[in-house]
Amino acid sequence: MKIKEIRVVNVDLPKQIPKSKPWRKSAIKSGTQRAFPINFYSEFSSNFGSIPGTNLEDILWVQVIAEDGTYGLGACNFGGPVAWLIDYFYAPLLKNKDAFAIEYLNDLMWRASQFFGSTGISSIAMSGIDLALWDLKGKLLDVPVYSLIGGPCRNKIKLYATSDDLDWSKELGFKAFKVSNPTHYTMDQEGLNLAEEHIAKSRDIVGENAELMYNPVMSFNSEYTLRVAEKLRPYKLRWIEEPLIPTDIDGLIFLKNAITWIPLASGEHHHGRQAFYQLIKNRSVDIVQPDIQWAGGLSEVIKIYHIAESAGISTIPHMGAGTPWGQHFALSMPESLMAEYWMGSDPGIPLDEICPIPGMPTPKDGYIIPSDAPGFGIDIPEKLIHNWDHSKIKNI
Repeated sequence: MKIKEIRVVNVDLPKQIPKSKPWRKSAIKSGTQRAFPINFYSEFSSNFGSIPGTNLEDILWVQVIAEDGTYGLGACNFGGPVAWLIDYFYAPLLKNKDAFAIEYLNDLMWRASQFFGSTGISSIAMSGIDLALWDLKGKLLDVPVYSLIGGPCRNKIKLYATSDDLDWSKELGFKAFKVSNPTHYTMDQEGLNLAEEHIAKSRDIVGENAELMYNPVMSFNSEYTLRVAEKLRPYKLRWIEEPLIPTDIDGLIFLKNAITWIPLASGEHHHGRQAFYQLIKNRSVDIVQPDIQWAGGLSEVIKIYHIAESAGISTIPHMGAGTPWGQHFALSMPESLMAEYWMGSDPGIPLDEICPIPGMPTPKDGYIIPSDAPGFGIDIPEKLIHNWDHSKIKNI
């Protein structure tokens, strides 16, 4: 089956109007302080979504259409630059190729991108295409994607909730939790105290028997991470996540050797298997966290998984359970023991009233079961899919 067309599209999803009334605004909507690398400079806000690089709510959809009219959908992020690469570089490269030859198509994109680089926005563009190819293949063969990548290895997927609304996460049945980080390494002792206050309150809410993780999002340097880890030793964290910028492999190696009481996790801002190979071969992390929409797609993340599996390291994709592709991955890979479900919605509104992607299951009692419909089970009719307007480029 040949590829007829690959294109970035707009998907006009119906606006969701919850039936339930919220308890309050979510923490992320109410101005909760969060630190990011750019907060080194005080001119930038610490509110998620209002600083460069953090506006991820606008999904960039990719459609791959086969010669018989069947289409698959994938997604990625970061707007105009990625859309341009997909429509004007990768799409012409793959047109009229065999839609089933996903490994070949990915290798073709990777090799063609070497002159300008296969990481960063290139990897993100390839991710959207790869996911659409897997969705298309599942539809053409009339099977769910998880059957194509090995079949289920568990009946349901254990989740952790990423949210600072811990009371609501507990109410929904989650038993593992990850919280944000309010401090930057430029904040010195004040920041250390703020971090401890945040984690102490979080531990008090979730209880002693719950898994609790902490996510600095690249806002520390190695010296500050060591100080934070020592400060937080009493709170028995499951892991500390991505304390350093992704290029600082030496810093992670130093931390892995110095911090023996908290595991280290990282990877959401690493792109491609070569970057993860460096993380894994240097034993610089205990958990790798590729983002399937950024790291190169499902095909690349499966490669990353097998490299990590060979080293005895778990793969827990960033934001995995909040996407159809992440759910299918987690159901199929034995050493992916837990999946992340990010919650930015208002407490009190059941998750099935605000499902972001039609056809995608939502959590129940801290677990999730992927759709068994063909492909990724995305239920978006063709009438809602339209051309993406390259003249209307939004900030990312």
